[in-house]
Amino acid sequence: MQTIILGIGNELLGDEGVGVHAARLLQEEELPERTKVVAVGTAIIDALPVLEYAERVIILDAMKDGRSPGTVYKIPLDECSGSACIASMHGFDIFRVMALAGRSDLPAVMVFGMEPDELGWSMALSPIATKSLPYLIKAVREELGN
Repeated sequence: MQTIILGIGNELLGDEGVGVHAARLLQEEELPERTKVVAVGTAIIDALPVLEYAERVIILDAMKDGRSPGTVYKIPLDECSGSACIASMHGFDIFRVMALAGRSDLPAVMVFGMEPDELGWSMALSPIATKSLPYLIKAVREELGN
């Protein structure tokens, strides 16, 4: 199965960039065969070439649901709604990008997010997000084992 992991978010806005930070850490790890990690930031449309043949997509991003900062979420994309999920956080959502890739058959898409603590001008994650990042990475590794 071709698995694509997309790290999205604005890394100029502190914890909003957690998906990009997580993707870069995963790029350094040995992952299952046919798994590709792409840190696309806010340029999700740049993921078109890798999404064309994806059978499974894992999205990493900041997600606001009102829980404690650093909380890690795992939500199927089709259960995401409102501003809490990535589908509405960036200029192009995954549905539009898949349509642009010529995909009428959406692959399985799982969203892994983290509740942000600090959203402001900074390229660094907050101490809480930094401490929670290993838990986000662990959740993705467990998903890859499925």
